[in-house]
Amino acid sequence: MFHILTMIKLKKRPERMSFMNKNVIRSITAIAVLFCLLWLIGLGWAVGEYYAGKPEKVPEAKTVSKKVENKKGLTIVALGDSLTRGTGDETGKGYVGDLIDEIKDKTKRPVQLTNLGIIGQRSEQLRSQVQETEVGRQIQKADIVLVTIGGNDLFRGGQGLSDFKTDEIATIEKKYLDNLKFIFDQIRKYNSNANVFFIGLYNPFIELDQGKEMSKVVRQWNYDSAEVSAIYPKIVFVPTFDLFELRVNDYLYSDKFHPNSKGYRLIAERVASLLTW
Repeated sequence: MFHILTMIKLKKRPERMSFMNKNVIRSITAIAVLFCLLWLIGLGWAVGEYYAGKPEKVPEAKTVSKKVENKKGLTIVALGDSLTRGTGDETGKGYVGDLIDEIKDKTKRPVQLTNLGIIGQRSEQLRSQVQETEVGRQIQKADIVLVTIGGNDLFRGGQGLSDFKTDEIATIEKKYLDNLKFIFDQIRKYNSNANVFFIGLYNPFIELDQGKEMSKVVRQWNYDSAEVSAIYPKIVFVPTFDLFELRVNDYLYSDKFHPNSKGYRLIAERVASLLTW
């Protein structure tokens, strides 16, 4: 009965009901807009707080950059003849590659290598090479310079065995020492701080009939080369004669002249022993 009366009353007042519905919709809309505004204000505050805290992390970024700088690598330039190229090493590394592996293992630093060695090169050819602009630029950037030269001057493809007693050897050595001085002058002209390691000669013919006589020539040659090296700061003569003296055939390639992988490893270990880690 009440429901019927109510329906009658509503039917009598349709206009009033429509007015009430509109007020309710407006109220709901206003409340929704208010909540939306409050949400946007809260979001803006949160974002502002997030970015306002960013500068506090700057010191951490600086620390990361500092670590990267501490990981700066070493730059090595290798000059010289077939020993610099690693001729005879079955692994293809040569003493230069073995030395770089040793440096990486000990220092945990990356190494950039520029190998400028030329097979068969003699001292007069290296003298010309170090005057080239690009070679000078590479030396200028180097932390370490490795040099092998003189073997082709002295041995001349085996010819040195037949005329080692003549005065020709003295003439050849004089020219070689003049070239060596010029090479070191150029290296120091480009770079006064790099450590330079000059690898001495061994005697690959020590077990031949003329081997002992040839060893005397090689030892004198090494002595004179070391004396030239001693003139310059931070140029170190690296002896290798003793490494091959007792078991030369164990450390030579099949050509009986160049080192094999074991021989090159001995040379690399000798150079590595002179480095300050």
